[in-house]
Amino acid sequence: MVGIVLVSHSPKLAAGLADLLAQIGSPEVPIVLAAGTEDGRLGTSPDAVRAAVDGADRGDGVVVLPDLGSAVLSVKVALEEDDPGRRVLVDAPFVEGAVGAAGAAG
Repeated sequence: MVGIVLVSHSPKLAAGLADLLAQIGSPEVPIVLAAGTEDGRLGTSPDAVRAAVDGADRGDGVVVLPDLGSAVLSVKVALEEDDPGRRVLVDAPFVEGAVGAAGAAG
């Protein structure tokens, strides 16, 4: 099963999108969030992305969807030493890309 990681500056935005995916997608698809900073502010963290990717990986790979430009940088840093075929940064609109990923993964 392919996992999905939602990387957002806002924990509320990521949680809302995860809720949407849970309602329209397959319940077996792992959806893990990397959202906000450790101290509760808006932002992203490569360490949080790395942990989320590891948590979403069930053996068939992980699709990572960032919300904004600097989240892309966090994802690139987090994935720089990974196998590029198994953990993939997806350049797509956050909501539409996540919905498509959840449908394809399910």
